[in-house]
This record gives sequence, structure tokens and C-alpha cells, in this order.
Amino acid sequence: QVHLVESGGGLVQPGGSLRLSCAASGFTLDYYAIGWFRQAPGKEREEVSCISSSASDSSTYYVDSVKGRFTISRDNTKNTVYLQMNSLKPEDTAVYYCAVDSPPAYSDCRKAPYNFWGQGTQVTVSS
Repeated sequence: QVHLVESGGGLVQPGGSLRLSCAASGFTLDYYAIGWFRQAPGKEREEVSCISSSASDSSTYYVDSVKGRFTISRDNTKNTVYLQMNSLKPEDTAVYYCAVDSPPAYSDCRKAPYNFWGQGTQVTVSS
């Protein structure tokens, strides 16, 4: 059974860093596209970053607003995807979710129709 659990959120000051984790069970992450999304109060859900399966060379994507600040990575030994977030800004405040396309329709994470979601983890950037 596909299961995703996010962790690592919290309260951080502007300019600070957090590392979010998305631990997977029921499937092997390496073979799936994984996305990180966020939703702030009153706003639509936004795709922040994604990583393709190894079949698509684990290519990555970042929304323009986080390029150069966020890094997505995958640890196959822990079956976990991470989102390293540096130089955080108040506008990064949101609930962050990871998602998987299962069964995999596309290896390219930009095309994946994500259909399984974690419960989310709150990130608050405030002084």
C-alpha cells in the first residue's frame, strides 16, 4: 500500500533553513516521480519542486520562486525524498506536501499525474 509521510516542518526565521523529508512505504521511490507541493492559506496549491524517476535520469524541476534556494534529492537507501530549503522567506510559509504518481504513468516528474499525497507538514517563516 502506497504511503507517504512528511516531516521536518516548523517555525524558522527569515533567512533560515529547513529540510523536509518524505518517507515512502509500499513502493520503491527510485522508480517513481515525486513532487513537492505547498498550499498557503487562501491560495491554490503550487508545485514547488519534483524529481523524476531514475528512468528519466532523476531530472529535477523547481518553480522560479525557489530556484537557487531549494534543493530536492532522493536517498534510495532510506526510500526518502528530501527538500532542502535555504534562505527562507515569509512567502514560503505554507503546508508542504509530497506526492507520488502511482502506478507510474510518467517517469518525467513534470508530466506525472500525482494521485497519492502525504498528510503535509507546516512551514512557517516569521520573525
